[in-house]
Amino acid sequence: MRIARIAHSEGFAYAALGDADGQEVALEIAEQPFVKPTFSGRKWPLADVRLLAPVLPTKVVCIGKNYADHAREMGGEPPADPVMFIKPSTSVVGPNAAIRLPADSSRVDYEAELAVVIGQPCKDVPAEKASSVIFGYTVGNDVTARDQQKADGQWTRGKGHDTFCPLGPWVETQLDASDLAIRAELDGEVKQDSRTSLLLHDVPKLIEWVTRVMTLLPGDVILTGTPAGVGPMTDGQSVSVTVEGIGTLTNPVVAK
Repeated sequence: MRIARIAHSEGFAYAALGDADGQEVALEIAEQPFVKPTFSGRKWPLADVRLLAPVLPTKVVCIGKNYADHAREMGGEPPADPVMFIKPSTSVVGPNAAIRLPADSSRVDYEAELAVVIGQPCKDVPAEKASSVIFGYTVGNDVTARDQQKADGQWTRGKGHDTFCPLGPWVETQLDASDLAIRAELDGEVKQDSRTSLLLHDVPKLIEWVTRVMTLLPGDVILTGTPAGVGPMTDGQSVSVTVEGIGTLTNPVVAK
């Protein structure tokens, strides 16, 4: 099932995306989507609504250097354990929302990532039970002010600007994420092209690692890491991230 958050003529809603009468429609979910959803009966043609970030996470937990080729392109060896950091919830934007380049940064990079969406409160989840707390998967872009990341020696400022966490276009709840193609394109030119099977630490391991530290809540997101090929974006460009089985997340890039 594809679950989205939408803006419609009367407000906002969670919705399941499907087909009705030969057209794509958004079916309003009556409450939160994280348990078995119930539907209000209202629906809109998909063409008449705007897709928003598919969830409103309390936190976005990110994993750095989780592809060996990316760790090496950044000048280091792959780490033995997952490297974890957090993006604030205020960095989240949805499909087609602008990524705004900070005036005090000279280089802002795209980073294509598979995003895991958590479906229930959880803590100390063993890897073998990780699937029980996963709501689904979406597409993420871990936008990074690379110069600020390097200057600070830690990643909060460089990763935490408003608009630096595009998510979308929806959550796919029925997906085997162990071997999916992942790609980033800048103005239509392929820049990153890899597969999730090359993750150094897979999704179950990441859930176990993160939940040893903190409680995850419904709608929280884990960004699983980016492959090699990261690079800068400039004002007027457009970046698209595609994950096989989910879809494509596209965002324009604009000066702040």
